[in-house]
Amino acid sequence: MEVSRIRALRGPNLWSHHTAVEAIVRCTPEELSINKLPDFEARLRALFPEIGPLQATGHDDAIPLARVFELATLALQAQAGCPVTFSRSTQTLEEGIFQVVVEYSEEDVGRLAFELAEQLCKAALENTSFDLTSALNQLRDLDEDLRLGPSTGSIVYAAVARNIPYRRLTSGSLVTFGWGSKQRKIQAAEMDGTSAIAEAIAQDKELTKKLLDAAGVPVPLGRTAIDIEDAWKIAQEIGLPVVVKPKDGNQGKGVTVNVTTREQLEAGYIAASEFRDDILVERYLPGNDFRLLVIGNKLVAAARRDPPQVVGDGTHSVRELVEQVNKDPRRGSGHATSLTKIRFDDIALASLAKQGYTADTVPSKGTRVVLRNNANLSTGGSATDVTDDVHPEVAARAVAAAQMVGLDICGVDVVCDSVLKPIEDQNGGVVEVNAAPGLRMHLSPSFGKGRAVGEAIVSAMFADGDDGRIPIIAVTGTNGKTTTVRLIAHLLTVSGLRTGMTNTDGVYVEGRQIDSGDCSGPRSARNVLSHPDVDAAVFETARGGVLREGLAYDRCKVAVVTNIGTGDHLGLNYITTVEDLAVLKRVIVQNVAENGVAVLNAADPIVASMASNCTGAVTFFAADSQLAIMTAHKVRGHRVVFIENGDLVAVEGKLVQRIPLSEIPITRNGTIGFQIENVMASVAAAWATNINWEAIRKGLKSFMNDSDNAPGRFNVFNYRGATLIADYGHNPDAISALVQAVESMPGKRRSVVISGAGDRRDQDIRQQTEILGNAFDQVILYQDQCQRGRADGEVVALLRAGLANAKRTTDIQEINGEFIAIDTALSTLGEGDLCLILIDQVEEALAHIAARIVEG
Repeated sequence: MEVSRIRALRGPNLWSHHTAVEAIVRCTPEELSINKLPDFEARLRALFPEIGPLQATGHDDAIPLARVFELATLALQAQAGCPVTFSRSTQTLEEGIFQVVVEYSEEDVGRLAFELAEQLCKAALENTSFDLTSALNQLRDLDEDLRLGPSTGSIVYAAVARNIPYRRLTSGSLVTFGWGSKQRKIQAAEMDGTSAIAEAIAQDKELTKKLLDAAGVPVPLGRTAIDIEDAWKIAQEIGLPVVVKPKDGNQGKGVTVNVTTREQLEAGYIAASEFRDDILVERYLPGNDFRLLVIGNKLVAAARRDPPQVVGDGTHSVRELVEQVNKDPRRGSGHATSLTKIRFDDIALASLAKQGYTADTVPSKGTRVVLRNNANLSTGGSATDVTDDVHPEVAARAVAAAQMVGLDICGVDVVCDSVLKPIEDQNGGVVEVNAAPGLRMHLSPSFGKGRAVGEAIVSAMFADGDDGRIPIIAVTGTNGKTTTVRLIAHLLTVSGLRTGMTNTDGVYVEGRQIDSGDCSGPRSARNVLSHPDVDAAVFETARGGVLREGLAYDRCKVAVVTNIGTGDHLGLNYITTVEDLAVLKRVIVQNVAENGVAVLNAADPIVASMASNCTGAVTFFAADSQLAIMTAHKVRGHRVVFIENGDLVAVEGKLVQRIPLSEIPITRNGTIGFQIENVMASVAAAWATNINWEAIRKGLKSFMNDSDNAPGRFNVFNYRGATLIADYGHNPDAISALVQAVESMPGKRRSVVISGAGDRRDQDIRQQTEILGNAFDQVILYQDQCQRGRADGEVVALLRAGLANAKRTTDIQEINGEFIAIDTALSTLGEGDLCLILIDQVEEALAHIAARIVEG
């Protein structure tokens, strides 16, 4: 078995809505059925008993090794605790070659599972060992390192529940929610609206106390010490006991509480100095440690935090009791679990010594033994939910503290006997205010009920009913995609939306190009969705990007399929038939939002059939309104767009909108059939995006099909009285449409300049000139720069072969080089002639043509 071409499908894809890892797996003839591999399944199950059934009950089909590899990859992830359920193996047309797809929750974990599954299969084949425990531990450890922690995860899950899309920007806790101009970001439990100044204030504990005191929030007395002598002086001034801690710290690091002697103070000062140079000494407040969580202007959760402790049973030592507590599955070594293991370190031993214990002391039954003075969960403390007990005055002080510092999400630490009565009545106080507070104690407290703090944070970022989405219009098909994308983007822009657009020419935001080249894949689409100035996005969606990585989004507002026809790029990446291509192209239709619309070409039966795959509404378009599918759709009151008496007509029930084709320049008064199709699709898409008809009319009238606005898309020039047409058509359907278009235009002598893309099938290359040979007097064949895997002269030979039975062509020339071919064609033109130039290097060729026109 050979595994190759492993790639991550990071969005909805050909196989499913799930993120997945895909690989090509080659099996030997013997491996096409594991029954031909003696004792293989027995060895496999001995190595991995939890792999489960290899086929459905009641079936007795041959099971290829690729299928075993697939199921092993899925089962290894599942056994490691990853939430994955989907996998699939599909045999290609090539004997022994399979496409294997397995869902992942974390990409690197999915890739590692592929590697381990391959090792497992190899071990079963060769009857060697496989360390299952080690493999599962590798997967678990990697998954724990990569997956979101409980705080960030709770926010993400709350967003997903509200249908708000999200994307991790780093492997850490930086996450963006929503798209374009509606997006918001968090870093752990900190929102993008939190200022750096507020965070800096929260980090400066002394400054924080001054501000809170000014706001009438009770705080303990104290200040920063210069050295140990000064620290003892402060302690004498404010009175013992005191707390010694870093001025800028977190998670209770370096904090020593209830200091009553100089020796304790010196030890605490040294401990704090390990974390910061500035050491704060403040009055120790007796009482319980409470964490109050403020989000926006509300207290949403409160917990009492207790220091890490064990309770004696009269049998076990302190060390053994700690080990027992740490076996609690809720306790982990980091922040990924709801609780953290108790640290049995020097600080814990020092705390024991203060109580007269050692690690080997056996406390009497019921005796509480404290392992640390601070109550942070990160050092093994526990939490009890007290949200329902908080007195309104206590909540008000917490909110005031957060607002005085300027934090949108704030953890307010209060020390007092109880939150049932005002802080002032107990001589308590606010001891700290924390930016990016941990949420674990509120999500899964040790005792009491968890609180929906993730939901509260999401509600603070997005108003009710706001899902953070901007309209996404995805466009695919065989021909017309780029023009349709550009026209839709133009209509949206005219309506007042700041529009981002991707196509085979580049990436554009508000009409400004920010990237060049073929940008019809998911990476470019993600870049647009990340742009803060985008109110709507229009994506050309090419087959390559969907195959390579899937879609850049989970759902789109509108999916447009222009046509399938006889297809293009067939024979590549196991897409060998028009039906295969349609299955791939309809991925965008399958991922239309429930309140979205699929815009489908009713004149193309394969496209029209995609309606059954759409969970949203469907708008059909076709020039002929009398098509049965159009008539039935119209009768049911659904949207249709068609051509009637020289008008573009849009109908939904009793609503009828008419726009004369004479007012749509791109159609050249309704003479260019393929442009009419592009316009119908674009109008239907704009309509689905709720653009008003006045803006649609204005946009259609102002969209010019020139080389600046739509390069390589039927750009028409005048050269010495002759008509030049430059187009990027490169498949038989496009050539047929172009021939039909130019036949409606005057031209004494007709010539065409053409090359062919080497990554098409031989018959597709020949068919292009078979069509052209019946419509043009002169055909100039040229070899372009990129032959895409073809031998020198091979493409031109195929093009010439297509002219063997040409009915009209009498002059055939072969040229090496696109620009030389263009110049050759121009040199033969006379007044009234027509020349169609099928360009390859779009920008460069158009610039060359423009220069020749200027030269005259």
